[in-house]
Formats: sequence, C-alpha cells, structure tokens
Amino acid sequence: MYLSKKHLSRRTVLKGAGATIALPLLDAMNPAATAWSQTAAGNTPVRLAFIGFPHGAIMDQWSPKQAGADYEMSPILEPLEPYREHLTIVSGLRNKPAESPEPHGYIERTWLSCVAPWDAGVIGPEAGITADQFAARHIGQDTRLPSLELTTSQRGAQVAWRTPTQSLPQEGNPRAVFYKLFGQGDTDAERKAILNETGSILDRVTSQAGRLQASLGVGDRVVVSDYLDSVREIERRVQMASEQDMSHLDIPEAPVGIPNDLDAHMQLMFDLMGLAFQADLTRVITISLDREASMRTYGNLGIAEAFHPLSHHGNNPQKQEKLVRIQRYFTERFVGFVDRLVNTQEGEGTVLDHSAILFGSNMSNSDRHNNDPLPSAILGHAHGRIRGGQHLSYPQDTRFSDLLVTLFDRTNIPVESIGDSGGILSEV
Repeated sequence: MYLSKKHLSRRTVLKGAGATIALPLLDAMNPAATAWSQTAAGNTPVRLAFIGFPHGAIMDQWSPKQAGADYEMSPILEPLEPYREHLTIVSGLRNKPAESPEPHGYIERTWLSCVAPWDAGVIGPEAGITADQFAARHIGQDTRLPSLELTTSQRGAQVAWRTPTQSLPQEGNPRAVFYKLFGQGDTDAERKAILNETGSILDRVTSQAGRLQASLGVGDRVVVSDYLDSVREIERRVQMASEQDMSHLDIPEAPVGIPNDLDAHMQLMFDLMGLAFQADLTRVITISLDREASMRTYGNLGIAEAFHPLSHHGNNPQKQEKLVRIQRYFTERFVGFVDRLVNTQEGEGTVLDHSAILFGSNMSNSDRHNNDPLPSAILGHAHGRIRGGQHLSYPQDTRFSDLLVTLFDRTNIPVESIGDSGGILSEV
C-alpha cells in the first residue's frame, strides 16, 4: 500500500498558554508516496502496561478449567469474554523470590522485579529494578513521559522501582495526572500554577486546532475532533472531581468506601491511560488498583468488610464469594480500558493490537499469602507477536519472571533476564 498526500510531522502538537496537546496518529502524518510499512503508521510504537491488584485471587474462579483455545471463561475473567481473541491467560506461574514471612511488605515491590528485597542490588547492580522501568529505558525515551505510575488507592503502593533502592511514587489524583499529560511547565507545581491562571487546557489551543483542522482531510478531521472531544470530556470530569477534593481532610486509616466516587475514580484513571497511549505521551504505564493490606470497603458491591481482613477468608465460602466479587469488579473496570484501546484505530490496526498489557496480582491464595500460582493474563498482540485467544497452563513452579522476559521479547526490549528468569515462554 502506498500513500500520496502532504506530510504532517508525527510530533505535531497543539500549543497554547499553559498547554500542549499531543495528537493521535493521523493519515496526514505519513509521507507522500511511501510504502505503508515505512511510514509512521507502519512503524507504530509498541506499548506496555502493568495493571495490578492486591490480595491475589480465588484461583479456581480465576483460572479456566480447560487449556488451549476452547476454554470456558472463568467467573472473575468473564467480563473479558468480548475480547477473548486478544486475551492470553497464563497459569501455573510462581514468583519464588517474593515468598517471605512478611508478605505485605514485600509483595508489591517483587511483582515486577522477581527479586527478594534483601537481594535488591546485592546479587547484581540491576537486581530489583522492575520490568516497567527496564521497558522505560528502551521504549520510553522517545516520549515526553518515559513511564507513568498510577494508583487508585488513597495511599500509594510501591510497585515501580527505578533502581534497587528507589521506588517511584504512584499518582492517585486524576487532576494531577491530567496536568502531567497536558500541562506545560518543567515541574508539576509550575504546570498547576500556569493552568490555575489560564483555565481550560483546550481553550488555550482552540485557534491552533481550528487552523490544523482546515488543513486536514475528512477522515483526519473526524479523528482529531473525536480525540479533542474525549480530552474535553475528561477535563470536565476531572474538574468536577477536583471540586470535591478531600485532600485537606484527615482521612482515617480505614475509610468507608464511597461507591460512586470509586467507580468514577477508576474510570477516570483508565481513560487518562487511554489518552496517554493514544497520543503517544508515554509507552509504559503501571497502575495499582488498590494496595496491599488495604482497608478499603467496597460498598458499591454491597460489601461492608474491609478488603484486607476479608482476604483472610479461612476458606469460608461466604468470604470467598465476596472476594470473587471484588476481583471481578477489578476486571470490569479494566475492561473499560481495553474497550478504549480496541476502539482506537492506529495505522492498520488498533492501539490494543500494538500493546501488551499484563493484568494480575503477585499473590495467589490471600489466606496463605502464597505466590504460587499467580493470577496472570495478557491483553494485546504486540504487533502480532502475541497470539492471543488461549489459556496456557504451565507445570507447577514455572517461573513468573519468564513471563516478564517473554513480554520483553515480544516488545523488542533487549533485556534477556530479570530476577530468577531462565528463558521465554515460547507459547505466548
């Protein structure tokens, strides 16, 4: 396929006082009379996301009973049924370095490093660096944000580690994330000060957006219009959320969950992640949907018990059923993100086609605090290098770190080992 039209730089942005709006990939960003495979669209970036939740899963409700392509979807993963062709469920994985008599202090930081905290930096200068930060070194340097670390917990988790001794803070305020993605200024404080003076980000770029639209073809005008509408809607919702900011309050250690607020918070964060990938503002995202030893209550699900005490279920069927509802809820919220990526065209595919997303936890049975087997699923095809549409059931004690190395391999990240890894999982 060849293209013949005026070329627009892939790095074209809309600028205004206090704002910079990156654009999604457009047809006009492909040089005239160039083979598709040699264009910006034909070389669309690969993206990695790591989406984690605490306290493991009720494994017989997570893992399908059948392996292969013709499996019956499990209750926790059932919301992903519409995206079965994009889904790879990986069973039988163990993160042995995470095993410890003090699990909650270590499980978060070992999920993406597969290195025991006491070994971080000791068994090697890069031991303890997490997979997302290895990815940021290699595929994050061409974007404004090498990586983006997020959470929906009121207290931050420690999942992303830039060095064996330095964790990266995970931002939980949607407004701060919006500023980080679209505001100008060298620091978050500068961006916030500028935007507090100038108001709406989109209002700052209206005139330039109009001039750009006039120069685009019909298809590109629709893409830009829909994209800016999405930014406007998220900006509106962020503004509404900021008007109910409770950061000045002394929130107790075990806050009562507010159903509508929790849903809106998760949806906002996932929508912001979708925009960040669509506009190529970052290619690496890590988000924690809650934190270890969480005292959040899920009143929106009719569950009054706090999450952490509930996770010590003692094989009580009623408690396990409630945990399944919480774990399925995480999947339902995640589906909104998947849906956005599936419906965002990019080149000759979608953003999900060009992504690899790990969804899971670094705990298995929360009552036993064990790390074997871990609930793990991958969404996306990484430019066709991940097959999808299958449940892979590996022998007991297969290394979870091998899955991380496999994701590196599928996304062309030249990192051959992490933690206790021994090789790639060729079936993924």
